[in-house]
Amino acid sequence: MTEEIKKKVDYWFEMVFYDLETSKAMLESKRYLYVGFFCHLIIEKALKGHYWSKISEEPPFTHNLVILSDRSGLSNSLKIEQKILLSELMPLNIAGRYSHEKEEIAKILTREHCNLLINRTEEFAKWIMKQSH
Repeated sequence: MTEEIKKKVDYWFEMVFYDLETSKAMLESKRYLYVGFFCHLIIEKALKGHYWSKISEEPPFTHNLVILSDRSGLSNSLKIEQKILLSELMPLNIAGRYSHEKEEIAKILTREHCNLLINRTEEFAKWIMKQSH
C-alpha cells in the first residue's frame, strides 16, 4: 500500500471513531434518529476505508452499504448477523435526510434499541477495519 493510499484509509477509519463518539453523544442527548443516521455513516466510512485498502482507488459515490460491501469484495466474508445489520442500517440513512420517513423509524429507535445499535455498529466497524490489514 502506498503512503497516499494509507493516508486515505486512515482518514476514513479516523472518521469512523469520530462518528462513533458522535452517535454516543446523540444517544445521551436523546436524538435517537441521529443515532441511527450516524450508525449508517460509521459503517459507510468503514466500508470506504476498506475499499481504499483493497482496491486502491476512490470508492463509488454512494451511500448504499450493500454496493460498497460488494464492490470492495467484503460481501462474501460477511456473517449473517452482519448482513442483517447492513439491511437495518440502510433505511436509517434516508431517515436522517427525508422527513417523510422520520415518524416510522422514530418508533423503532428507542433508547434501548439505539444503545444496542451502537454496540453492534462498533463491533462491525472494527471487524471491517481488521479485514483491511
